[in-house]
Amino acid sequence: MTLWPLRALFGGRKAPSTPESALAPPVPDDADQPAPARAQAARQVGAKLGRNPLVERLGDTRLNLFLRPDFASPDECARLCAMIDAGAQPSVLFAGTQAPEYRTSHSCHMDADDPLVRVITARICALTGMDPRHAEMIQGQRYTPGQEYRAHWDYFPQNDTYWPHMRDTGGQRTWTAMLYCNPVEAGGETQFVTTGLAVVPMAGALLVWNNMGPDGAPNIDSAHSAAPVTAGRKYVLTLWFRERPWLEKPA
Repeated sequence: MTLWPLRALFGGRKAPSTPESALAPPVPDDADQPAPARAQAARQVGAKLGRNPLVERLGDTRLNLFLRPDFASPDECARLCAMIDAGAQPSVLFAGTQAPEYRTSHSCHMDADDPLVRVITARICALTGMDPRHAEMIQGQRYTPGQEYRAHWDYFPQNDTYWPHMRDTGGQRTWTAMLYCNPVEAGGETQFVTTGLAVVPMAGALLVWNNMGPDGAPNIDSAHSAAPVTAGRKYVLTLWFRERPWLEKPA
């Protein structure tokens, strides 16, 4: 077992100035193909995170996975949990992708004009060097006992029916940033299912990973799940980044 300073990651577990992105050349429309622009941007983001002494790299070379403990304060986390409670609705999936029981949490889009949400979003962009224009609307999620999100990828497969819309609103999802807002009594780990790694939620810790591989194509090893909560509640914020500036609706 590999024990990290956060005491949250372990191996061998079976489980289902100029923003960097602005430096990249134009990107292709092919969701599933190698893309030099995505690869270049990923190297720059990874290098920036790797240079930060407060950031830990986790796992092996199959996945660019980084952890920033104490990213948000206890007061910020408590306020975010209250905001999620106020707006939570049953989580949804893209039409036609999975059965409803695949994702049983509650979610909400956080108010982009709320001062705290703006601070957290800006802080994530500053940490990673990613262009804030590429960030989707930040989402809050709440899990109660028995709720989970089974194994999935955050990137968009090109053969799914919703890809044309995603292509026209910013393209592929490249990076994911997830903020744990509370400690969970039991369960609720973020499990990276092909690598055998899991991260136990700890309040204020930010987990960041690249959904693309070294060549800029989707990385199947980024598959992950939210394990069922068995006691207590789990609150997280998730911010996804696109390869191009994100548009809520096609231009």
